Amino acid sequence: MRRRLGTSLYAGLLFTVLGLVAWATGQPFVFPSLGPSAFVLAFDRRSERERAVRVVASHLIGGVAGLAAWTVIADGAALTATPPAFSPEGFRLTASAVASLVATSWAMIATDWVHPPACATTLIVSLGLLSTPAEVAIIVASVTVLVAFHAAVILAFKRLVGDAHPLYGRDDADEADGAER
Repeated sequence: MRRRLGTSLYAGLLFTVLGLVAWATGQPFVFPSLGPSAFVLAFDRRSERERAVRVVASHLIGGVAGLAAWTVIADGAALTATPPAFSPEGFRLTASAVASLVATSWAMIATDWVHPPACATTLIVSLGLLSTPAEVAIIVASVTVLVAFHAAVILAFKRLVGDAHPLYGRDDADEADGAER
């Protein structure tokens, strides 16, 4: 029970930081695939440099693949409403989404920077929702802030209580509750 509550609140804290940045700047520092990334970081609260690189790099891959697909296939189109059946715009957006998902999946596996929420990032971009180079840069900056804030929290917590705290893995209380990981 304690792990579920802690994970939920911590994911909310991670997301709140970016919500405040978005609110203060008027820029899209909050977007759908950021939620799953915040959850992943909150659920497994270790701060490892390799994982931080993987999270940021995978979203970068998704953003770049999405931007390339959208620019080549669906430039000017955006999925802000369901396009009419068999419309050219709907076809272009679908093709852009498929191409970006294939490219993102391939690149994440090829680089060993696999972080599934980046597949949502590539769709956000390739469907024309955040499809400018500046918006893709904001996506990457937002993920970087998320990961950096997470690392700072973990480092501060380790300094306060040491490495032997349940924050770094399942604790006995959760195992007794039968909590699933």
